[in-house]
Amino acid sequence: MQDLLDSALARIGAAQTGDELEAVRVEVLGRKGVLAQLSKDMAKLTADERVARGKFINASKQALESAYDEKKSGFDRESLAKRLDSEWLDLTIPASGVAPGSLHPITQIQWEIEDLFRSMGFTVLDGPEVETEFHNFDALNIPGDHPARDMQDTFWLDGGHLLRTHTSPVQVRGMEKLGPPLRMIAPGRVFRNESVDASHEHTFYQLEGMMIDKDVSVGNLIYFMKTLLTAIFKKEVTVRLRPGYFPFVEPGFELDIRCLICGGDGCPVCKQSGWVELLPCGLVNPHVLRKSGIDPSEWNGFAFGLGLTRLVMMRYAIDDIRWLQSGDLRFLRQF
Repeated sequence: MQDLLDSALARIGAAQTGDELEAVRVEVLGRKGVLAQLSKDMAKLTADERVARGKFINASKQALESAYDEKKSGFDRESLAKRLDSEWLDLTIPASGVAPGSLHPITQIQWEIEDLFRSMGFTVLDGPEVETEFHNFDALNIPGDHPARDMQDTFWLDGGHLLRTHTSPVQVRGMEKLGPPLRMIAPGRVFRNESVDASHEHTFYQLEGMMIDKDVSVGNLIYFMKTLLTAIFKKEVTVRLRPGYFPFVEPGFELDIRCLICGGDGCPVCKQSGWVELLPCGLVNPHVLRKSGIDPSEWNGFAFGLGLTRLVMMRYAIDDIRWLQSGDLRFLRQF
């Protein structure tokens, strides 16, 4: 048994590779190795012989494991040294160059519109994405039993809160905080529990605007909308104004733009109609003014809301809304 131990220790010391070392370990220390076999044979020995063999096996195991660990550590240090020598990196070498990113197309359009309206005296306001039922519905003349609520599939949260379905609550908060006269726009992200397709997303971006002053008319509304569309598309676009129902404006209008993807011939974006609903708008309902503490006999105004996401699709001829939040760098690098 001593010869076996001496031989195993010699083989461990002479091992040239990790594989050779592992072969010795399995042969001597493995579950079916030499020491394991010696342990099984102890049942055939006398009591004194079992004591002697047990002490020898334990001492041999400790000696072999110690020699194995030391040899293996040497191999590990050698392997690490080779890696450090072959994979070293000179941190003092200047970088090969910076690959600049770019603004998301929605951000680009949003900033353009903000600059445009600031130049016309408007303030840019922001508000919470988790809203109260009052600011998202009630203050906009949409009480609990109003059928207009069925037009918006809402993500409801605990405690009566919700993910805002439009950025109109920012208009309410603006009227409450600033009062008239008021010119403001409110860009931001909104949420609706809708099925996703080429022209619909559950998370998208809108921009709402409002002007509260004295003697505001539909003519003022049309002027600002035409100014907006000309600035965004850098050309005259074909639009149509048709009656529309929105509880927070009276009268209400739908301003549609001829589809810039298909030129009016019909495509999935415009649902084969040739027109894209872009700008719901109208004169602010007196009830909305009262709920925000403004006297409608003294003040009036207009409000509008546009889909920033759809506007971006028209501007850049994007035929599927899902590209905008896909995170696909191949798509985003185009902008």
